Amino acid sequence: MSQYDDNGLDAQRWHLIPVGADGLSNPIRSNGADPWIQYWDGYYYLSTTTWNSTVIMRRSPTLAGLKTAQDQVVWDDAGVASRCCSHWAPEFHRIGGTWYLTYTSGNSQTNFDGQRIHVLRSTSDTPMGPYEFMGTPMPNRWNIDSSYLEHNGNLYLLFSEWIGADQTNRIVRMSNPWTTTGSPATISTPTYSWETQGARVNEGAAVLKRNGRTFVSFSASSCNTPDYKLGLLELTGSDPMSPSAWTKQSTPVLQRGNGVYGPGHNGFFKSPDGTEDWLVYHGNPSADDGCGATRQTRVQKITWNSNGTPNFGTPVPSGQVLTPPSGE
Repeated sequence: MSQYDDNGLDAQRWHLIPVGADGLSNPIRSNGADPWIQYWDGYYYLSTTTWNSTVIMRRSPTLAGLKTAQDQVVWDDAGVASRCCSHWAPEFHRIGGTWYLTYTSGNSQTNFDGQRIHVLRSTSDTPMGPYEFMGTPMPNRWNIDSSYLEHNGNLYLLFSEWIGADQTNRIVRMSNPWTTTGSPATISTPTYSWETQGARVNEGAAVLKRNGRTFVSFSASSCNTPDYKLGLLELTGSDPMSPSAWTKQSTPVLQRGNGVYGPGHNGFFKSPDGTEDWLVYHGNPSADDGCGATRQTRVQKITWNSNGTPNFGTPVPSGQVLTPPSGE
């Protein structure tokens, strides 16, 4: 430490930054299950499960600012009997220069047998909408947790569906973002012990691409347990519709730790300058919490292993200050 005489100049004045108020730290949002973040045209956009008839979204020019940004209702299905209730897992994707928003909802707040995936299309050049309803891609079967995969000029829908005792991740080709074509195929089933804690579950697929390789993360085991976690698939073949084209990593890629329980149902987003990949997911603050409103939205930067696979690390503890995404 060196001591200097006071000369009254600004260069000698301390500037204190209240990191608790303005710094980036987890959680980003309480009651923030099934989060999805995208950065677009100067803003981060965040949407999460609402449990009711609405789809909500908030935006901020900084990632930390999402904590206090105001929610806006971008869609409301109140009064539409078939999709009025239990809105889950919204995602928004820019496809062919247009924003599409998918979500899961059904006909009851208590009975989830009617849950289906629905698709909206933005009539503006922003994820905030306004939106128009385009359709229910698979109206005659139970299906949840939609996400899109674009590969070699073709569009696919990823989703989760029960097959016997297993909740599986499936894929189906699309002729447009709201219309499926042909029959679905199964790309992952719960086979490892870490995928069967509390229930046999694979769900919540999300696509991550880098250096010509395509990865799909997914959530495994029951969300009612602290052992809900993330697994990873890679497209190692040429045809995404072929189950043999997908290779599952034998160990989970993100699981409970550092006071975060049941980390899962994730998405990916880029830093403002496009040089970094970031992970968004939900986690519980207690091992006794389950699939409800206790789940918090959390973020952390992804690193990359020497073999080209993503490294999600361990959940960052609550309150730990993070370096903002590059380009903020």
